[in-house]
Amino acid sequence: MHKISENIKVIAFDADDTLWVNETYFRNAEHEFAKLLSKYETENKIDQELFKTEIKNLQHYGYGVKGFVLSMVECALELSNYQVSQKTIEAILDIGKRMLEEPIELLNGVEEVLKSLQGKYKLIVATKGDLLDQERKLEKSNLLKYFHHIEVMSDKKEKDYLKLIKHLDIQPSELLMIGNSLKSDVLPLVEIGATAIHVPFHTTWAHEEVHENEKSDVAYKTVSNIKDIIYLI
Repeated sequence: MHKISENIKVIAFDADDTLWVNETYFRNAEHEFAKLLSKYETENKIDQELFKTEIKNLQHYGYGVKGFVLSMVECALELSNYQVSQKTIEAILDIGKRMLEEPIELLNGVEEVLKSLQGKYKLIVATKGDLLDQERKLEKSNLLKYFHHIEVMSDKKEKDYLKLIKHLDIQPSELLMIGNSLKSDVLPLVEIGATAIHVPFHTTWAHEEVHENEKSDVAYKTVSNIKDIIYLI
């Protein structure tokens, strides 16, 4: 494998679906939500309406479980023409609480990679989501000892990464980002002159999907397992 730049000083890791399983729990929750509202619409239609509600609400709630739960409640009210029962609303809230209590399932090879890189580079977490929830997951993951810095970002666009780079007091060329989302963890980094490695997860939220024409002529590497990055660095 062709190695990446020797200029790298900081390696940033996305958290959800890069370090541990996350999207799977959202998909399970969507399925539960659709069952709760099955008397009003088909599962496919419910999924579509929930997604629309989530996207509309990102500007208000940001990313994470809590915003997802509020979007489920709003969607349930609208799909039922405001006839949904209090019991169903309570069941939706319970879905959210269970999501927040899910165990942390590290992805294969994660700790091996962090052990290998620790001491050679400054390792950080750069993730979207709810601050309290991401801090909880990092604590439960037992991975905190590997990281110098945790950055929970409201979004992952070019301006957000430039702000992070300024905070780290490095040049874009000295940052390597590793993550499962082309849209959030790869393309913005390449655009600002940083390096990125894509580690796909088997499930991707529709909002994070990228069309083929957005990928053309963009220089980044893809590995099938996070352990493969050891041979690239």
